Amino acid sequence: MGFLLRLVISAFGLWLASRLLSGVSIDSDLTLFLAALLLGFVNAVVRPIAIVLTFPITLVTLGLFLWVVNAGMIALVARLLDGFAIADLGSALLAAAIVSVTGWVGNSFIGPTGKVEVLVVRRR
Repeated sequence: MGFLLRLVISAFGLWLASRLLSGVSIDSDLTLFLAALLLGFVNAVVRPIAIVLTFPITLVTLGLFLWVVNAGMIALVARLLDGFAIADLGSALLAAAIVSVTGWVGNSFIGPTGKVEVLVVRRR
């Protein structure tokens, strides 16, 4: 269940980026789903290697270079998947920011068991 929720959140972030940015285009709903699936795979396999290889520059930039790594992962997915295109580096960086923020907000509602969890605080 958690995998599907995270896939939907990732797809929403990509969809939002394609709507807000003229440099990001996704041709169809199937392409959007495949891009979200492939982005999850790339983030699980390629991103850790990229983080290790770029650790010195990430350390010097106080972690800001991870934004560039995330943009690279999105650009890699666009390169591998027909129907998903990123026009330039600026579009990739902004798309990475949008996908990261939507993922952060969406994943904050998913608990460790993979289910949606909402904390209700009542004031007295």
